[in-house]
Amino acid sequence: GVGKTALALNIASHCAVKSGLKVAVFSLEMSAVALVRRLLAAEARINVKRLTRGLLSKSVDTRQEASDWQRLAEAADRLAEAPLWIDDTAGISILELRGKCRRMLMEHGLDLVVVDYLQLMSSGLRAENRTQEVSAISRGLKAVAKQLNVPLLVLSQLSRNPERRGDQRPQLSDLRESGSIEQDADVVMFINRKNRALQAGDAGEDEEDWRLAEIILAKQRNGPTDLFKLVFLEEFTRFENPEFSSYER
Repeated sequence: GVGKTALALNIASHCAVKSGLKVAVFSLEMSAVALVRRLLAAEARINVKRLTRGLLSKSVDTRQEASDWQRLAEAADRLAEAPLWIDDTAGISILELRGKCRRMLMEHGLDLVVVDYLQLMSSGLRAENRTQEVSAISRGLKAVAKQLNVPLLVLSQLSRNPERRGDQRPQLSDLRESGSIEQDADVVMFINRKNRALQAGDAGEDEEDWRLAEIILAKQRNGPTDLFKLVFLEEFTRFENPEFSSYER
């Protein structure tokens, strides 16, 4: 993938850990354990594959090993204290999600809801086709945001149209299975990563180039569209501002 889940988790973690905002993450594809592993890797800047395989203790550089474990422990402490909740109910419906969000709002407060991702949700309604169901889910999520007065960050799949075009930057028309997603959303952002093309055989690019990711602000209801760049440190599942990133592995 292009890093949708990584970026969403980075946003959720920043809101909860750095700003103390109350965040709920609904993960329909990945388990809560897998999400926590990614959160730890990103927060501690530790290679997620080595963390998953338990290879940190086999580092040749013992100083780096101690540093890894220290960063991991510190990251775990920060995340444990953060007001961040993860729900990995598969195929959750709009009704179930609204009920859980309302309960969190009443008991703890709620500042942000992340849904990963829209096409895996259930509308809870009978639909003649998949397009109608996705439209119903999109409208339902919009209603939840308005009813609870809480922003929703909702991930969505794209069609394969960008891969067929000369310019592979995603467009609003690429949103998969429903034009209503574009209509319902206040803000639409896309991730465009050059390294996907480079991996297909392009050469001559340095590391900084293939790590750069374009964040395309394709729609903003109350503002202009725009494009900005971040660095995607895939081994840490972490996005950073280019000026603050050292590109260290």
